[in-house]
Amino acid sequence: MASPAQCFYCFETLAASYNDEEPPSLAAIESSYWNYIQSKQLAAVEDKTLAEEEEDEENEGLDNNTSRPKAIKLPSISRLQQDTSSDSSSTTTLSATSSRSVLSNSTNVTTPDEDSSSQPPSSANESYPLFVTWNLISRHGHKSLRGCIGTFEAQKLSHGLQEYSLISAFNDTRFSPIPLSQLPHLSCSLTLLSNFEPCADAMDWELGTHGIRISFIHRNRRYGATYLPDVAVEQGWTKEETIESLMRKAGWSGSNSSGSGVARRILRGSNTASTNSKPWEEVSDFKTTRYQGLGTTADYSDWQEWRKWVEADKSRLDLLLA
Repeated sequence: MASPAQCFYCFETLAASYNDEEPPSLAAIESSYWNYIQSKQLAAVEDKTLAEEEEDEENEGLDNNTSRPKAIKLPSISRLQQDTSSDSSSTTTLSATSSRSVLSNSTNVTTPDEDSSSQPPSSANESYPLFVTWNLISRHGHKSLRGCIGTFEAQKLSHGLQEYSLISAFNDTRFSPIPLSQLPHLSCSLTLLSNFEPCADAMDWELGTHGIRISFIHRNRRYGATYLPDVAVEQGWTKEETIESLMRKAGWSGSNSSGSGVARRILRGSNTASTNSKPWEEVSDFKTTRYQGLGTTADYSDWQEWRKWVEADKSRLDLLLA
């Protein structure tokens, strides 16, 4: 399952790389993050209970104008149980590129269940195909891609997240390497891929639910590329526009004047010889695979808020760095 703690691990890895240091382990970060969430939830329950007690005392004061001292009113067990129950949360999302953890495009984050008596197991030894995406956030909140690289080969998360957080930051050939000065302006998105299925044709997938991976032959050379599940929705593309954009991303050199129905024409195919061959008629063996993603996102500010909580207590910091 994708969690903001995994994004924090990517941030820790990137920050440590600038000093040629090793980051804390993924398991230690997940354990610390779980305790961090528990402390926030407990503080919220205590604040709510205190506010209700103060409100009760104010109401009693209005109803009782005598000088008799007020009895101390303790919160009832039932109220505390209700508070704990209502404040516990466990949200999950799948998605991709700019996702946060559900089956499709995502914005929610995953938090541990407050009713759990022990910490959930670490994901460090789980294996997934994965993508790590770095975005630069402007002062006005505009997001621009800074690096996105991943693998379709299942990776143990403790290794794969560390490796691809750096590959995405420094080796995406579309961009220059991310400098230390940009670290405070970054957002990290992580997508764990699952549910791979071959498509019946290039249109056999759902916008906002599936990522797609295509493969085809053009002029005796095989090409391939992928878009994560939320890319097409973010760009406002139709399925046809998504397929054509993906073909160009893969390196297809079809004419820009060919119009917007390339994907449909590829589906129909054309075995008719022509002296004026169309760009799509030179494409063969077109294959499409759809998949879904478990996604999560954390900004630099999210990472730093957790980091400050850790550093405020030496025992927490010692456990993280142990």
